Amino acid sequence: MAVGNVRCLVLVVLMIAGTLIFGDIQVSAQCGGSIPNLVAQCSSFVGVKGPKIPPSTGCCSAVKSADIPCVCSLVTPDIEKLISMEKVVFVARTCGINVPPGKKCGSYTVPPGRLI
Repeated sequence: MAVGNVRCLVLVVLMIAGTLIFGDIQVSAQCGGSIPNLVAQCSSFVGVKGPKIPPSTGCCSAVKSADIPCVCSLVTPDIEKLISMEKVVFVARTCGINVPPGKKCGSYTVPPGRLI
């Protein structure tokens, strides 16, 4: 399988998993924004594998429309198998969202860091 096809497959799997995990309307209503849009726009920046890379403008728009600390409070161990909470915090902070030190995001505790 070509590298491009593998990346596409991984992205699709992450999007499907994220939609199944986060796609509940109740979760979207509870945390604001469109969780499926957040997953679609940001999954390539928060996957467990790969380096931290700055998010796209589309990802930042989705992040800014959601309550990231609220989303963090709903993270389960199954989600953490697919999504790096460290990268979630990196993306949120890069997009200008204040994720306070000490906040729990799943099992991950947000460290002190530059708050943008």
